[in-house]
Amino acid sequence: LQSETSDKSSAESDSETEVEQVSVYRKLLATLKTSPESESEEEEDESDSEEAGESETEMDSEGSQETGEAGGGEEDKNDVLDQEEATDTAEQTLAQEQADGGDTSCDPSHGVIEEFTDVKHESEFSLETNFMEEESGDCNADKRESTSSQAFSEDPFKQHMDKELEEKEVEKMSTLPKTSSQSKWPRLGQLTFSSTLEKCKTLKADKEVDVKQLYLHKPLESTWPKVNKQFLSSANKPSDPSFTPLQRELFCIMNTYRDLFYPERNALTNGEEIRHAYCLHALNHVLKANAQVLSNNAKRRDQKPGTDNDDYRDQGLTRPKVLMIVPFRECALRIVHIFISLLEVNDKRKIDVSNKKRFKGEFGSDPEEKPPNLKRPEDYEAVFAGNIDDHFRIGVAILQKSMRLYAPFYSSDIIIASPLGMRTIIGAEGEKKRDFDFLSSIEILVIDQADIYLMQNWEHVLHLMKHINLLPRDSHGVDFSRVRMLNLNNWSKYYRQTLLFSALQDPQINSVFNKHCFNYVGQVAVRNVPLSGSISHVVVQLPHVFRRLEAENVTSVIDTRFQFFIDKVLPEYRDAIMSHTLIYVPSYFDYVRLRNYFKKEELNFTHICEYTKKAGVCRARRFFLKGEKQFLLFTERFHFYKRYTIKGIRNLIFYELPTYSHFYSEICNMMKATDNGVDATWTCTVLYSKYDAQKLAAVVGIDRTAQMLQSKKNVHLFVTGEN
Repeated sequence: LQSETSDKSSAESDSETEVEQVSVYRKLLATLKTSPESESEEEEDESDSEEAGESETEMDSEGSQETGEAGGGEEDKNDVLDQEEATDTAEQTLAQEQADGGDTSCDPSHGVIEEFTDVKHESEFSLETNFMEEESGDCNADKRESTSSQAFSEDPFKQHMDKELEEKEVEKMSTLPKTSSQSKWPRLGQLTFSSTLEKCKTLKADKEVDVKQLYLHKPLESTWPKVNKQFLSSANKPSDPSFTPLQRELFCIMNTYRDLFYPERNALTNGEEIRHAYCLHALNHVLKANAQVLSNNAKRRDQKPGTDNDDYRDQGLTRPKVLMIVPFRECALRIVHIFISLLEVNDKRKIDVSNKKRFKGEFGSDPEEKPPNLKRPEDYEAVFAGNIDDHFRIGVAILQKSMRLYAPFYSSDIIIASPLGMRTIIGAEGEKKRDFDFLSSIEILVIDQADIYLMQNWEHVLHLMKHINLLPRDSHGVDFSRVRMLNLNNWSKYYRQTLLFSALQDPQINSVFNKHCFNYVGQVAVRNVPLSGSISHVVVQLPHVFRRLEAENVTSVIDTRFQFFIDKVLPEYRDAIMSHTLIYVPSYFDYVRLRNYFKKEELNFTHICEYTKKAGVCRARRFFLKGEKQFLLFTERFHFYKRYTIKGIRNLIFYELPTYSHFYSEICNMMKATDNGVDATWTCTVLYSKYDAQKLAAVVGIDRTAQMLQSKKNVHLFVTGEN
């Protein structure tokens, strides 16, 4: 993996110095957003003869049938060598890493020209040299709080940050297992509360929330109801006018500073609701933290010379407090817009936002870029809206009535970035130009749309988690007399709150939540089980055969599945009568392995992966539709980023259950796209093991999953098409 990361980083550093890389990457972007995809979409709607004609023309121009079959696959050949050298786990991440290098999924700015940072407003936004503005009302609020010490101590921010852990408590958290308890909430459903330090306290859902009791910092008390109005319905209770039921329960947990995992985020339905809720929490935290520093600045200024007071420990070792990980620039744009809306009390009191025009230019999108004739599912449109560049990072500084975009990281309060944006600045072991000290004092980590990182490169997320809340290598000009003891003791990770939002349950996402989150307050995970499963959305009459394979442990599943497939499943499909067989492969590593085996056995097949060129995709689809190729190997990441309809499927094999459960019904329903498919004998075979319980439940429902995992026999299900 070390060679992999160094190769990756050197490629990235080259791309930053060579301007040509930008144009190359923009060509890759075009496959998602501009005319080439439009042409492909038009091709789908053309008659078979027209489609064949176009594909033949492409074949003549590109070369022979053989080169067409391997179209765009030079990178694949490199992966074959890597596959043979690495361990199972390393192979998978390496293949994904290299897929990112030429991936049609990604967006231009891997070849960013030069990063802009705003150095002009440094003194204006400095926490060290500014004081609380009297006229802002914040100073009065601080005085009011100090007179009522009881009210002040009840503030969740103060309770969390002022708690002084003892050595034995830290040792407990490092060694003892967590205790957990269950609770059911009206909107979130089944919750699991877990903690190490004390017997797990089960939080009760607030049926109503009074904004004044949430300890929101000014001006959020007045701006939040207006900003959130778009999500509220007339059904909202008059006593609770500012939160939707989902937001109320999520914010109730966030405001206690527990870690939170919510795996039911949906870009179509609740995605923006959730984004607004965590933006409110993050901004509330930053405003309180900064107000405390500015207030203490004034007290220190007014105190008598020579007095040494240890009461002013109110900062971390570095300034950034909140890190927000989002997949695309569009997400960062929306977050900043929410921040601005929350800080603007009314139209007359606009806040000053530096570099706003540049930000809109770099993070916004041109509506005319998107061809009007693209037909994609609604969830695809929601996920890939706006600017979908996945390589970015931006610092945001907030001070009273002003916001500074593109602040240097060490002068920022909030950092908004993609996993790739973080990876390229964190760098790898041995690199001279790398930096992660700015992550040392992160107090709130938000990872939104975590499922998309499984389709980008999960290794970047793991790399980030390994470098967060470490002691900085340099002091970066910090005043150690103001640094909290928790930071000096290197206990920052025990105070960090992690908010993790995903569209699905996945072992890799669960692992980050369970192994990289150490919050002393504890954790809350939403653990609802699917009742029906996506199989109920299959509209074609189709027998589904679920074939169970037995693996000794999780690490042996990859090899066991491959052996099971070539020994038990593939022989049944070698006969010419079983033509038009699509093999759906979620893992890129498995795809490379299968492709190599099919070539070795000289099987009549074609293949499409996430970086097969457009001409190669057209040829593969035509060969498969006409029956010139018996098998089509098809990767999940290609489907995620393209969502083409593949015509001509008569036999379907899920080499592994899909990551997104709705892809199961989507792929099955592609069979109805074949005109002569009514009288055909269609089949669907699914390979699964006991380690696929979560994915299986999402496809067939929890009841069937329990039966299937208890029984070691193959399971036959028949969907009538009347669902």
